[in-house]
Amino acid sequence: IDHITLFAKCLTEREVAAFVASHTGEAFVESERPVSYFVNHFLQCQNATVRALEEKIQSMVGRRLELLKDVPEIMVLEEMKKVRKTFVLNRGQYDSPTEAVETGVPSQLLLFGEGLAKNRLGLAQWLTDPNHPLTARVTVNRYWQMIFGRGIVDTPHDFGTQGTQPSHPELLDWLAVSFMESGWNVRWLIRTMVTSSSYRQSSVSSRDHLEKDPSNIYLARGPYDRFPAEMIRDNALAASGLLTRKVGGPSLKPYQPAGLWVEKTGPGSAYKPHAGASLYRRSMYTFVRRTTPHPAMITFDAPNRSVCTVKREKTNTPMQALVLLNDPEFTEAARVLAQRMQREAADALEERIGLGFRLLCGRHPDREEMDLLVSLYQLTLEKYTNDPKAVDLILGVWESPIDPTLDKIQTAALTQIASAVMNFDEAYMKR
Repeated sequence: IDHITLFAKCLTEREVAAFVASHTGEAFVESERPVSYFVNHFLQCQNATVRALEEKIQSMVGRRLELLKDVPEIMVLEEMKKVRKTFVLNRGQYDSPTEAVETGVPSQLLLFGEGLAKNRLGLAQWLTDPNHPLTARVTVNRYWQMIFGRGIVDTPHDFGTQGTQPSHPELLDWLAVSFMESGWNVRWLIRTMVTSSSYRQSSVSSRDHLEKDPSNIYLARGPYDRFPAEMIRDNALAASGLLTRKVGGPSLKPYQPAGLWVEKTGPGSAYKPHAGASLYRRSMYTFVRRTTPHPAMITFDAPNRSVCTVKREKTNTPMQALVLLNDPEFTEAARVLAQRMQREAADALEERIGLGFRLLCGRHPDREEMDLLVSLYQLTLEKYTNDPKAVDLILGVWESPIDPTLDKIQTAALTQIASAVMNFDEAYMKR
């Protein structure tokens, strides 16, 4: 285009007028349009060689983008060559700077080494220095909280003077030091915790224990704690065989009530759930809209990510039971699990029920539990035998296909069994 503009500037006004009139049929008025406009118009619309070259360029650009689509990308930060001055702002106002400040760290924790660069790399090295007292302690406390339901320090967001004192300070110190000595090996840390005698205790509590230590601060029994919202969904999908274990990729949009986004932000923001295997990815990939978070996740106390949350509040409401019983993701997982129970277990009813129970709860049912589930199966089997429409209603929904080789009535009855076990506390509680 620059060459075309240069060429046009070399023409006299009369030459331009003649050029425009002969090729566009439009009179040239210098004050309305620049000369380059008419030259470009001619080359792009009248000249076959230029059009062919432009089409080739567009094709090559499209090919380049196609090749780059599957190339992993990572954000790279580069330090500024000249450090920008930073000031304390008066009452936080950006246009009201006061005294200048320099790069530094809290010296009460650990002095910044002379050999460390005053940039992000130096800060990372300072945070993971073996003499740094805080990073490893906070990290192991977070994993302890995830596994035991309560951290050694019960205020994981505050290790300062206003936070709680550690219940087992020597244990916290040992875990932190061992974690650093292992090379910050998270797998080693989790294995150490879950194979400990404290974790492998029974969660059954005596009256004496409950009176003396209702929160199990002193670990006299094993943890009894509800899974986080994401784990509850993932456990149901994994038991049914639906869970997609792909790592990374775009966010997941699971089922949610139709029109939910529209109520908040208008008709231009309709929600469209994913289809196929992407619909059953791990819950950590769930797309979160802060103004309208996923309702099933919020019901189980997942934060909306508006603020950093290191310790979730835990509630117990009837809505949680309704989600496990009626939410599309759980009813679909129950139906697919019912199909798996028929395909992978023998024809004996108790073996099929036992398989579903073990997949959801991690153990075999005892005699009383088995009798109750067999009784429920007989009642639901009779119901679906006499009501074909109810069979189609429970089986004919959602994304995953129905196995046509299996008896529909038995599948519907076993779906009710799978749904009942999903609502059993051992399916969504750690004990």
